[in-house]
Amino acid sequence: MKNFSLILVLAAVALLFSSVFVVSEGERAIVLEFSKVKKDSNDEAVVYGPGLQFKVPFISQVRKLDARIQTLDGAPDRFVTSEKKDLIVDSYVKWRVKDFSAFYLRARGDKQYAEPLLQQKVNNGLRTNFGARTIQEIVSGERSELMADALTQAAESANELGIEVIDVRVKQINLPAEVSNSIFQRMRAERTAVAKEHRSEGKEKAEEIRANVDRRVTVMLADAERNARSVRGQGDADAAKIYAEAYDKDAEFYSFLRSLDAYKATFKDKNDMLVLSPDSDFFKYMKQTNGK
Repeated sequence: MKNFSLILVLAAVALLFSSVFVVSEGERAIVLEFSKVKKDSNDEAVVYGPGLQFKVPFISQVRKLDARIQTLDGAPDRFVTSEKKDLIVDSYVKWRVKDFSAFYLRARGDKQYAEPLLQQKVNNGLRTNFGARTIQEIVSGERSELMADALTQAAESANELGIEVIDVRVKQINLPAEVSNSIFQRMRAERTAVAKEHRSEGKEKAEEIRANVDRRVTVMLADAERNARSVRGQGDADAAKIYAEAYDKDAEFYSFLRSLDAYKATFKDKNDMLVLSPDSDFFKYMKQTNGK
């Protein structure tokens, strides 16, 4: 009897535990009965919120789904503009589950399965909007309008998955690597040509400045040489005048001073040697003992 009571207690505990389930904050749950989603009288799926919930034991199966806002940040994709130019676009999507029954049935209730489908739908919307605009329109002024249109299209197409698209944002727009390299090479060639032109103009200016300076230097040197010759000539004239005046005052004394200067210049160095006749006029004042 005691064993039977224990079995009943254990069975009751097991029945109780199989009849309740807990839904955490940030989650929602749906219940499957015979592999079908449990629905209410309005034929809408019954969604269980956070807290302690009850179900039919051994028949109902609980599927918990994440109700929080999710971020889909996939790999950049290639889009074509109205000018048939390729762009590499990096975008992200903010989404959450809106219809838990549809999300379970069409996306298996699996985020990993749902996100590629959602990414495809968002990219289709972006592709349509990029294809209707030029690069200048996308970059300069219509980026916000483009994202708003893409959000509208993505929200409409994602309804069938039971997903609500909250936001679609374009993070970065780049040119493909081959196009970027081509543009870079073209820009580099253009900058190189401009640099060569500037260098050529600089050399031309330098030669012009150098020629102008050389001309001015030549003129200044010629003026200086002319002035020097003029001053030198004036000095020579003044010296000649002074010599003439001195000679006129006392010719003999002048001749004597000139002879002394000649003696100083001749016997300046001890190693100098001079061969002259004793009767030479050079020794004229040395031979006179009377001082005349």
